[in-house]
Amino acid sequence: MGTYQFKLPDIGEGIAEAEIVAWHVKVGDRVEEDQQLADMMTDKATVEMESPVAGIVQSLAGEVGDQVPIGSVLVTIETESAGAAEAAAAPATEEVPLADGAAVPTQAQEDANPTLEVANETPPLPLAGGDRGVGASAQREAQASPPAQTSEAHPQPLPQAGGEKVLTTPAVRQRARDLGIDLAQVKSADGRIRHADLDAYLLYNGGSVSARGAGPLRADEQIKVVGLRRKIAENMQAAKRRIPHFTLVEEFDVTALEDTRAMMNRDRGSNPKLTLLPFLITAFARTFPDFPMINATYDDEGNVITRHGSVHMGMAAQTPAGLMVPVIRNAERLSIWQLAAEVARLSDAAKSGKATREELTGPTFTISSLGPMGGITSTPVISPPQVATVAVNKVEEKVVPVNGELEIRKRMNLSLSCDHRVVDGWDAATFLAALRPLIENPLRLLA
Repeated sequence: MGTYQFKLPDIGEGIAEAEIVAWHVKVGDRVEEDQQLADMMTDKATVEMESPVAGIVQSLAGEVGDQVPIGSVLVTIETESAGAAEAAAAPATEEVPLADGAAVPTQAQEDANPTLEVANETPPLPLAGGDRGVGASAQREAQASPPAQTSEAHPQPLPQAGGEKVLTTPAVRQRARDLGIDLAQVKSADGRIRHADLDAYLLYNGGSVSARGAGPLRADEQIKVVGLRRKIAENMQAAKRRIPHFTLVEEFDVTALEDTRAMMNRDRGSNPKLTLLPFLITAFARTFPDFPMINATYDDEGNVITRHGSVHMGMAAQTPAGLMVPVIRNAERLSIWQLAAEVARLSDAAKSGKATREELTGPTFTISSLGPMGGITSTPVISPPQVATVAVNKVEEKVVPVNGELEIRKRMNLSLSCDHRVVDGWDAATFLAALRPLIENPLRLLA
């Protein structure tokens, strides 16, 4: 029998410590060689730690969210022996499932299926505010006085006597259970209770929920801010505290651009599908040489501004772990199709957690877009040491005057945020104006 101390290896140049993002083992677990032990994160890059030996976990370095110095013991493992193997082979306690896996049918499926006859044995569940359904007096009142007629399908609601079997579907029964309604107290026209009958019952008895498909009541929960979410919070706090932001919004006509994009997608062959991003990145890259103060970074401690000749375009991407910004290197050298391929590749890498440290560092300018969810306007936050960032808002059809005639055109806003210590308002306004002939005349982008 022996003890193996797994020490946190050097996982990046200049890295002194890493944060525990997730544990995949606990004390007492049996681990095999190459089994994943933990996820460690530093500078938005997550690294999986794997066990080099088999054995029983004796101790862990800390909890999720703790920082562990490089070279310190992360996991202590009792190496394999006959006794240890027997202990590890003991069956683990089974987890109790949270749900029975039953599917809830659609309304069309409910109407197509025969009525189910099931005894109503479910007691009322508590409603919000601590009340338990409808009181006895209110229930007696409901039986004595039928609710107001809501439709021709409910001419004379008939009460269901308590304790009798209730005709309904699983979806209606589940909804009633979630709302804390005793189905025996709900009236219906033909003895079969539908969603409309629950709605009428709620309205008559002062219920606050009348929409179909209401979800179950949920308790408050606390979530510890760790890992990437904590990094995002720290970066955003530092950005807003250190950088005096201003945002300028300009509207562009993208009718011709959208037509060109659709035409190119129809004949794209093996190329990736084009979004607006490759066109916009090309427009920015061609405009930056005349506005070097925008494609720049600012060292506010050394009071040094670096005007970058190359365009390393950061691309904000939403991932299951949170916001990440993969970087398209030397975007000014890439064609529309090459940019589309890089956008797709880096987006997939970020969402799958496979983006490398080099792919997540060093942007000189950042573009973000939520596509059709992008809103009318926005105020993007600059990530230091960059001095500017742009948000792409959604495309909308608008009636606008064109040469004295009203036309329906596709319009889109760009929201440009700048660091007022480096970029003046005039510079931002003239920069957006310089983008217009490229964005509104896509042939110039393809020339």
